[in-house]
Amino acid sequence: MNLITIALKSLKQRWVPSFLTALSVALGVALMVAVLILNNVITEMFQESGSGYDLVVGPKGSDLQLVLSTIYRMDRPIENLPWRFYEELKDYKTVEHAIPMNLGDTTEVGDFPIVGTTPQFLLLEYAPGKKFRIGNEEHGLRGTWDAVVGSQVAQRNGWSAGTKFKMIHAGQDDHVHDEEFTVRGVLAPTGTPNDRTVFVHIDGFFQMSDHSKPVREAIEREAKFFGETEDEVIQKHKSEIEEILKHENESPEEHAHHDHGPLPDIQKEVTSILLVMKGNELQRANATMSMQTMLKDGFQAQGANTVQVMARLMRNLVGNIRLALLYLTALIIIVSGIGIFVSIYNSMSDRRREIAVMRALGARRQTVFSLILVESLLLCLIGGIGGLILGHAIVFVAAPIIEARSGLLIDPRAFTTTEFIVIPILIVMATLIGILPGLTAYRTDVAEGLQNS
Repeated sequence: MNLITIALKSLKQRWVPSFLTALSVALGVALMVAVLILNNVITEMFQESGSGYDLVVGPKGSDLQLVLSTIYRMDRPIENLPWRFYEELKDYKTVEHAIPMNLGDTTEVGDFPIVGTTPQFLLLEYAPGKKFRIGNEEHGLRGTWDAVVGSQVAQRNGWSAGTKFKMIHAGQDDHVHDEEFTVRGVLAPTGTPNDRTVFVHIDGFFQMSDHSKPVREAIEREAKFFGETEDEVIQKHKSEIEEILKHENESPEEHAHHDHGPLPDIQKEVTSILLVMKGNELQRANATMSMQTMLKDGFQAQGANTVQVMARLMRNLVGNIRLALLYLTALIIIVSGIGIFVSIYNSMSDRRREIAVMRALGARRQTVFSLILVESLLLCLIGGIGGLILGHAIVFVAAPIIEARSGLLIDPRAFTTTEFIVIPILIVMATLIGILPGLTAYRTDVAEGLQNS
């Protein structure tokens, strides 16, 4: 009969304390596994979202706020940029694609963020090697009043191709736009904030009430942005301004909703701009740095690198939270280890006769010592393996719940390489735990053990 068989029989005789101590280890390991997997999912989401774009351009201010509002739709936009700036930026020699993004409004049902953009947005990669897939073959944003909705929006609101909806203006619950958009497609799940976003054609976005900049404010804003005089701005948009005043009874200061075709450029604004630079990876990196420097020195705008900004956030905030959770789970496992130590050590007084009998039958001291170590190892390994299985079971059960509530796509079969170090750590811990009880068994006097029985 080998040591493992004997150790298993010994644990079976004391199955209640053995089960509870192994369970405590399993719960600690399960919590650690769940934390690691969920952390990886969140990290990948932050790293992938917006990583297909080289720069997010917006008004000067917080680069974190710019990225959070434009890419993750988790914050209010800083300000707006003149449409003329977007037109100049997209023609810049190192820019491959420039995508305007207009944010602020939300859906009347579900309070999902609205993004006014061009059809080209849906044709670009939102992450390297990953493009949007539209479940409907109408190809999304073709007409002025067309919309494409994320998978979570469609699921929660019950929307599909052909559904009409209205939007709330800039978070004002009492101001619902009269205009309606029609859903032309539903995006396949991406595991990014795009799943809980509604994309509408930018032409329709501009033609909605209160989405056009009053002429006088537009002139002042553009003059300030480009460092020009108001007369210079007026000359650049002379024909547009004359056409506006021709069709409106109000003064420029009392600008009313524009009902005469496409909105003039002078009245358009854009919340932010997504840039994809030309060339290979190195050329794009150099072009990105040059663009950031140009924006910083020459305009009231900034260019934020999504990957760098989110890496800083992950390192300074999310990373610390992750470490805190890992420390907590490690502490739970250590406490479980102490429980195993107490369980085995306390059992030694009850097992003196058993050990003495084994010694009297010819078992060597080293054999008895090894038996206690094997018991400790079995408890830790059973608990560790059970914890790995339980942790993945928790993720498997929680995945659809988390997806429904937050839009985060979690692969129930996901695992992390960090899990591979759990078992070796448990083996080391079990060895340390078993040393003192093992020494106690090693030093057990045969005669005394038989007499005390």
